[in-house]
Amino acid sequence: MDGIAAQTKQVLANVEAALSVYGATLADVVKVTAHLQNLAEDFDGFNAAYREVMVQPYPVRTTVGSDLSSILVEIDVVAALPQ
Repeated sequence: MDGIAAQTKQVLANVEAALSVYGATLADVVKVTAHLQNLAEDFDGFNAAYREVMVQPYPVRTTVGSDLSSILVEIDVVAALPQ
């Protein structure tokens, strides 16, 4: 999948699918850690796609540059499961 925006949206769709198994949604996310292969070049595209998908108020987020082999973005989240 080409481009940081497309990969960001796909990763967040995958996260959303995993959350749904537990009855949670992206609105239940309280912490996000995002790893970008090229932080300097891809941050703006990543951030725009992230803001399109994530629910306000946005969860606390850490975004770092990482040595990712063949992908542009990796995201993990912490969610508070609904009661």
